[in-house]
Amino acid sequence: MTDTTASPDDLAAVQACEQSYNRVRDELSKVIVGQDEVIEQVLIAIFARGHALLEGVPGLAKTLLISSLAEALDLTFKRIQFTPDLMPSDVTGTEIIQENLETGRREYTFLPGPIFANLLLADEINRTPPKTQAAMLEAMQERQVSAGGSRHKLPRPFFVLATQNPLEQEGTYPLPEAQLDRFLLYIRVGYPTGAEEWEIARRVTGGHMGKISSVMGSEEIIKYQDLVNRVPVSDQVLGYAWALVRATRPGEAEAPEFINKWASWGAGPRGVLTLVTAAKARAILYGRYHATVEDVKSVAGPALRHRLAGNYAAQANDIGSEQLIEMLLKEIPSDKKYERPAA
Repeated sequence: MTDTTASPDDLAAVQACEQSYNRVRDELSKVIVGQDEVIEQVLIAIFARGHALLEGVPGLAKTLLISSLAEALDLTFKRIQFTPDLMPSDVTGTEIIQENLETGRREYTFLPGPIFANLLLADEINRTPPKTQAAMLEAMQERQVSAGGSRHKLPRPFFVLATQNPLEQEGTYPLPEAQLDRFLLYIRVGYPTGAEEWEIARRVTGGHMGKISSVMGSEEIIKYQDLVNRVPVSDQVLGYAWALVRATRPGEAEAPEFINKWASWGAGPRGVLTLVTAAKARAILYGRYHATVEDVKSVAGPALRHRLAGNYAAQANDIGSEQLIEMLLKEIPSDKKYERPAA
């Protein structure tokens, strides 16, 4: 039920957001079969003004999904194929010496790199050294690039959708935990169902791929991002997200026994911010001007899987962050009355 205390403009914007979301899904369905959950999570990251990391084996249409999304959202799109020899300046840009035609003097001119786009696909980000990863992740955080003592603002809106391949880990540079935390959501892209794979084969081999039309623009996206900030969150929803994150930290009073036994480290404060903001973004996708506990549960996986790590005992028992999150969702009561703790 929509919050009646919302302004008429906000209520209309929420309804428009739901309609836009449905149109985007309809457009993507012309070239992407299935992956509804992945599409939802990517759009949650975009409306929550965050970046996302997509992980999946080769051939699951991760690149096609992101490029098609850029077309549907009418955003400038660039792709970087990360390789071991890629330098930071290849991503962010560099200063070059050019002759000023008016003065005849040589001057330094900043040549923007491919990161200057609304939507950047960082393909196989784990195949480039930490120095290049850090340069890009700094730009993601600050939304600007520094070169030659000058700062260059990145365009609005700005998103990085990075991909990584969980296979062939030799010769790769896995993102450190502190850099993984820069990504709002860590999205797992799984195999299609049998029926979906049949349809993929029929479309691709029969030449039945559709053409994407633009259904949203950058101004509309920024409007929805601002709307997410205004979506109210009850103490119950905030308290549930708070309790989930507190429970991920081994050694803390709120941690269940299985976390103390199997977790190496848990989510920081950014975990609560991610759960709440992503829940609010999901709410407006479904035409609601309020976030619910179910929204928090829905985004808990992509919000926490890169912020919670199992220890050696967990690895020996084949227990990963995914299983720990599932156990937490069963352990932490969603119907409990949560209140702000005493200082």
